[in-house]
Amino acid sequence: MSVDKDLVSVQQARDLVEAAHRAQAQVAQFDQAKIDRICEAMARAALSEAARLGAIAVEETGYGIPADKQEKNRFAAEDVWNYFRGLRTKGVVSESKDVVEIASPRGVVAGIIPSTNPTSTAIFKILIAIKSRNTVVLSPHPSAAKCINETARVMREAGVKEGLPADAVGCMTTATIEGTESLMKHKQTAVILATGGIGLVRAAYSSGKPAFGVGPGNVPVCVERTADVPKAVQDILTGKCFDNGTICASEQAVVCDAPIEQAVREQFKLQGAHFLSAAEADQLGKVVATPQRSLNPAIVGKSVEVIAKMAGLNVPPGTRCLIADVAGVGRDHPLSMEKLSPILAFYVVDGLAACAERSREVLGYGGMGHTAGIHTRSREAAVKFGAEMPASRITVNTPTTHGAIGFSTALPPSMTLGCGSWGGNVTSDNVSPLHLMDIKRVAFETRPVKSARPAVTTQQVSQPVAARESVVAGGKIDRQEIAAIVDRFLADKRLEPSGSPLPPPVIETEAGSMYSAPPPQPAPPSPVSKPAPPATNGSKAVEFVSEEDVRRAIQKGDKIYINGKTIITPAARDIGEPAEVFAKV
Repeated sequence: MSVDKDLVSVQQARDLVEAAHRAQAQVAQFDQAKIDRICEAMARAALSEAARLGAIAVEETGYGIPADKQEKNRFAAEDVWNYFRGLRTKGVVSESKDVVEIASPRGVVAGIIPSTNPTSTAIFKILIAIKSRNTVVLSPHPSAAKCINETARVMREAGVKEGLPADAVGCMTTATIEGTESLMKHKQTAVILATGGIGLVRAAYSSGKPAFGVGPGNVPVCVERTADVPKAVQDILTGKCFDNGTICASEQAVVCDAPIEQAVREQFKLQGAHFLSAAEADQLGKVVATPQRSLNPAIVGKSVEVIAKMAGLNVPPGTRCLIADVAGVGRDHPLSMEKLSPILAFYVVDGLAACAERSREVLGYGGMGHTAGIHTRSREAAVKFGAEMPASRITVNTPTTHGAIGFSTALPPSMTLGCGSWGGNVTSDNVSPLHLMDIKRVAFETRPVKSARPAVTTQQVSQPVAARESVVAGGKIDRQEIAAIVDRFLADKRLEPSGSPLPPPVIETEAGSMYSAPPPQPAPPSPVSKPAPPATNGSKAVEFVSEEDVRRAIQKGDKIYINGKTIITPAARDIGEPAEVFAKV
C-alpha cells in the first residue's frame, strides 16, 4: 500500500465527514413525514436495483451466489424498511403521564462495510442512519469498493430527489486502513457501525467513539433427540448453503444427539450433503486454515466444486455441502473454526447437557456472543439449551442464517448483529435505527421528597399573629421554623415610602450565616434620638417579633418590650438591636 494512497484515503475521510456533518444540521430539522419520504424513495431504489447490485458484488468480490445476494439486498431494502417504516424518530416518540421521551439524532455515522455482504449491509446502514435523522459515511472493504459505492450512489440520488442533502450519504472510493481509522476517529464522527473481522471491530472500539461492532459467528446447531430430523437437516442445509455461507450467522457445526445420529446422517446424504473420510477431512483442513490457523480467505463464499478442487477432493456431482467428523474444538482441529463456506463440522454427543457443552466450546472458538441454534420438539429443551449458551440469539427449528437476522423469526430484521459482552460488543441486540438515536426523557415527580424545611404558602405566612402564636402554642413547629417561614415571606415585602430608608433585608442561610443585600446608600439617623424609657412593671413583653414589627417601631420611634420568652426572628434582631428598639421587662 503506497503512502500516497493512504494520504488520499485519509483526506477523503476527513472531507466526507465534514461535509456529512454540515448536511446533518439540515437533516436533523426535517419533520417525520419528510424523513420517511426520503427513506421510502431510497428503499424503493435499492429494491429495484437489488439484482444488479447483487451481481456486481459477486463479480467484484468472487464471494457468494448472485441470486442469494439479490435476496439479501431485497431483505435489507424491503423487510427492514417495512419493519421500521412506522417508527417515530422525530420529536416525542413515547409519552406517559410520568415520562415523555424525545428523540435526538447522534450525528455522523461511520459505516464500515464488509466484503462478504457488501451491498446488503450498505443498504441497511444507509437506511437506518437516515431514518434516525443522522448522516452516514461508508468505508468499504477494499475488495468491494466499487459495488458499495454504486449502492451508495443509487440510494443517494433517490434521496436527493426528495430533498436529502447530497452529502448526507458519503462513501470512500479509496479505502485503506489509515483512511478508515481517520474516519472512525474524526472529531465530527458521532458513532461507528462496524461489521468485519476481529481486528476491525477492536479498532472501532479503541477509536474513542461510541461503536456498535459485531464480530465473527462460529455458530453451533444442536439436533436434539426429539427433533423433526428431515426438517432439521433441511433447515441446516438451507442456512449453510445460502450465498455459499457468507452470512456470519450461518451454521458452522452440527452437534447431534446420539440416539438420532444415524437418522441425521442419512438425511444429510439424501438432501445433498457429502460426508468426508478422515483422510479427506485432513486434506480439506489444510486448505481451510492457514499455517497461522486463521481462515483462508480464498475459500470464503466459494462453491463446493471450487473448494473440493482446491483440496484435491473428488465429490459427487451436485453436492451442496461438505461435512467432516471432527474430534474436538480448537487450533488442532481447523474445521472447528468459522468457515464462511458450505462446509460443516459434525459432532456426536449424548444428551442435551452434552450438546450444550460442545456448543459452548464451538462458540468459544471464535463465535462468542453471536448465534446458536437448536432443533427440538420440546420447548423446555429449547429454553434450557438457550440458557446455557453464551450467545445473543438462539434460534429454534429454523435456519440460523435466516433466524438470526429476523427473516424467519420475530427478531428485528438487521444486517448488523451485536454479540454482547461475550464478544466484546456494546450490545447483544439486532442493531436498528433505535441504536442511532439518543432519547431524552422528561420525567415528572411521582413521589414527593421529604424536606427538613417544608414549603409554606403565602396564605399560611399571611395569618395574623394570634394564629401564628397558636401554632407555636400547639407545638406544631418549633421556633426556628417559624422564624425561617416569616423571614422568607417578609424578605420580599416592601413598606410604604417614608422619610427614612430602612436597612436592607437580611437573608439567613441554612448554615446560619447572614448575607445582606447592599443598600443604595446608608440610612441616615433619625432626626431626634429618644432615650430608652426605663422599664416599668406596667410594660408588657410581646411573645413574637418579626422583621416587619421592628421596621414599624423604627418608623414610629417606639420601643418593643421583650423578655426571655419572646421569640425574635434573626432578621428582626439584626435590625432592632443596632437601632436600640428592644427594651427588656
